[in-house]
Amino acid sequence: MIRVSDIKLTIHEDKEKILRDKISKALRINSNDIITYNIFKESIDARKQDMIFFTYTVDVKLSKGQEDALREKGFKETPNLEYKYPSKGKKSLNKPPVIVGSGPAGLFCALLLSQMGYNPILIERGEDVDKRTYTVNEFWKQGSLNPESNVQFGEGGAGTFSDGKLTTLIKDKRCRKILEEMVKAGAPDAIMYSHKPHVGTDILKNVVKTIREQIIKNGGQVLFGTKLLEVITEGDKVRCIHTNQGELETETLVLALGHSARDTFEMLYDKGINIEQKAFSIGVRVEHPQRLINEAQYKGFADHPKLGAAEYKLVYHSKSGRSAYSFCMCPGGMVVAAASEPGHVVTNGMSEHARDRDNANSALLVGVTTEDFGSAHPLAGVEFQRKWEKRAFEIGGKNYNAPAQLVGDFLEGRESTKLGHVIPSYKKDITLTDLTEVLPDYVTETLKEAIVDFDKKIKGFANPHAILTGVETRSSSPIRILRNEKYQSNIEGIYPCGEGAGYAGGIISAAVDGLRVAEAIIQEYKK
Repeated sequence: MIRVSDIKLTIHEDKEKILRDKISKALRINSNDIITYNIFKESIDARKQDMIFFTYTVDVKLSKGQEDALREKGFKETPNLEYKYPSKGKKSLNKPPVIVGSGPAGLFCALLLSQMGYNPILIERGEDVDKRTYTVNEFWKQGSLNPESNVQFGEGGAGTFSDGKLTTLIKDKRCRKILEEMVKAGAPDAIMYSHKPHVGTDILKNVVKTIREQIIKNGGQVLFGTKLLEVITEGDKVRCIHTNQGELETETLVLALGHSARDTFEMLYDKGINIEQKAFSIGVRVEHPQRLINEAQYKGFADHPKLGAAEYKLVYHSKSGRSAYSFCMCPGGMVVAAASEPGHVVTNGMSEHARDRDNANSALLVGVTTEDFGSAHPLAGVEFQRKWEKRAFEIGGKNYNAPAQLVGDFLEGRESTKLGHVIPSYKKDITLTDLTEVLPDYVTETLKEAIVDFDKKIKGFANPHAILTGVETRSSSPIRILRNEKYQSNIEGIYPCGEGAGYAGGIISAAVDGLRVAEAIIQEYKK
C-alpha cells in the first residue's frame, strides 16, 4: 500500500463521502483506481479561528501498475507495522513464569507469554474489576478504604480508574500490537488512528476483563487477592515467592508492581534488590467548566458535534528552575479519591468514554528532584509522598475529604471559605482551605506563576471560580528497580517491569515494557 499524508477536510465535510476524492486528488489519479484505503492517523487542526480541519494520513491500495508509478514519483510504501513474535530460547523452564501485578505491564506480559504457550501465573493483590469497582464506589460513598483493593490496586491497575489515555511519546512497533489487542478486547476501532486515542474508564473495565479471559483461555492463570509477601532466593537466583495464599515456585518472576506498591518496595529493598531514587512530580487537580475549555480551544465551533470535549496540554518554566505542567487531562471527567493507604489523601482524574460531564480537570504538577527528598535512602521519595498525603488527610478533616481552594483565592493568598460557580466533582467531598498548608512552598509558588501564564494560552484558565483540589502525588514511581540488558535485576530471574519499576509512564508505555520483558523471557527459555 502507498502512504499519503496531510489530507485535509474542513469540519463541514463528510469524510465518508469525500475522503476518497481527496486521496485521488493528492495522488493525481482517478478515484476508481483506488481499490481500498485505511485511515492510519486522524488529528484536529484548530489553529485558525475561522475554520477547523481534520487532517488524515491514509494507506491506499491501488493496482500494481499504479503503485509502481507512484513510487517512482516519490510516494512512500506503507511501513510494515506487523508485530513479529520472538523466537524461543534454548534453556529449559521448569516452572511457569509468575507475574506480579495486573496493570498494563503485567497484563500484556502475561498475554504474550500465554500466546506463546508459557502458561504464566498472574497474581494480583486486589480484586477483579467488577468487585473492585464496587469496593471503590463504597470508599467514595462511605470513606471505607480497602488497602488491598482501591483506585491503585486491582485488575487493570491505576489506569482502570482514569481517562484511559493511549497517547505515548515512544516510537515502538509494539504500540500497534497493544492497540490491536485492545480493539479485539472491545476498545473502539478509532484508537487505531486517533491522534489522541482514549478509551474511558467505563469501556476500559471490560477491555481488561476480556484480556484476562484470553490469558486464561491460552493456558494461563489469574489469581486475585494474592499478595506478594516475600521473594525467596537460592544463591543469587529466585527460587519461589511467598504470598498470602501460599507458596509459588518459579524461575522467572516479573515485578509489574505499579507505582503505589510501597510495602512491596520495602520488602524488595530489605531483600537486597537494587533500587534507586527517582524524581517525579506533585501538585493538585484543577477543575474548570468544560464549556470554558471548549470555547478557548475551538472558538465558534465549540458546540460542533464532531469535536466533543476539548483537551489541553500546557508547560511553564519558572525562573527558579522549576517547571509546572498539565498532566493526565480529563475532559468532561471528574476528580476522584485515589488513596491506597489509611490516613492519606491522594487525588486523580477519571473520564468515561463519552467525556460528557460538566467539568474538565487536569493535574497541575511541579517537578521535584531527589534533592528535595532530604535523604539519600532509596525509598526517600516514598516517604516524601507520604508526608504530603498525610498532611492533606489532616487538613481535609481526617475523613478522606480533599483540601481544596478556589483559583482566585489561591492566587491572592487567602483561604477559601465558599464555592463560586464551579461545583467540584471530587468523590468523596472537599474541605475548603489554603493549599499552601498541604504542599511545599516551591510547589505552590511555581503553580501560581504557571496558572497566570496558562491564562495567556487558554483564556479563562485563571478563572477565580475554578477549583484546585489536592494532593496529586502519584504522577510516576518514586523509585527505579535496576535491571540489566536482559531486563533482570541483580537477582537472576527477577524482571522489574513497567511504571512501578521506573520504566514507563502511562498505559501504552507500560504495556510496551510488559511485552519487552515477556520477549526477554521467551528468547531465553523454551516453553
